[in-house]
Amino acid sequence: MTGTMKILIGDDHLLFREGLRRLLEQLQGDASFVEAGTFDEVLDQCRAGGTFDIILMDLHMPNWPGFDGLREIQALQPGVPVVVISASEALGDIRGALDHGATGYIPKSSSVKVMMGALNLVFSGGIYLPPGALTASMEAAPRRRTVEVADRSAGYGLTQRQREVLECLRLGKSNKQIAYELGLSEGTVKIHVTAIFKSLGVKNRTQAVIAAAAMSA
Repeated sequence: MTGTMKILIGDDHLLFREGLRRLLEQLQGDASFVEAGTFDEVLDQCRAGGTFDIILMDLHMPNWPGFDGLREIQALQPGVPVVVISASEALGDIRGALDHGATGYIPKSSSVKVMMGALNLVFSGGIYLPPGALTASMEAAPRRRTVEVADRSAGYGLTQRQREVLECLRLGKSNKQIAYELGLSEGTVKIHVTAIFKSLGVKNRTQAVIAAAAMSA
């Protein structure tokens, strides 16, 4: 990405915001930061702060209106990735955030190493989800759906190359990383990803990742 990255951090704990900012500075040394301590402040910054490159925010901040708040942010900052960094590891919160448009979910309990890796993935266009969330989502899904997805994969619904791309998605890799590892152009990867979505009957990378986790179980 050219130019200085502009990052919005929304969290009601000042110490956490400072810690997260230091981590981010290690990954994006020339980034500029805007901070907010309440959900209303996040909205104010989205209205007045220009366009951000990425928004990192907690759930359940003061004035938090529920998951529809994520939709409000996306309406003010169209196309900007919104990644939740939360102390909650409840499956309901993770799925609620993803269902309302969040492009990733990083637990605050993550080690520094995991947090750095997750942020790096997000900056490169990938989606980070806690591994346990995939397992829980898979177990919560109807067994019929799991079998249906597995049967599609086992047949000719996916080519060998598409299975390789799907495995990369399951591992949380971005299109850029997949292109490099498989020796493809990013455009070709996007074509494969679109075909995978259609074959599996899913609409986004997150659903494809959950489907892939189910198939590998």
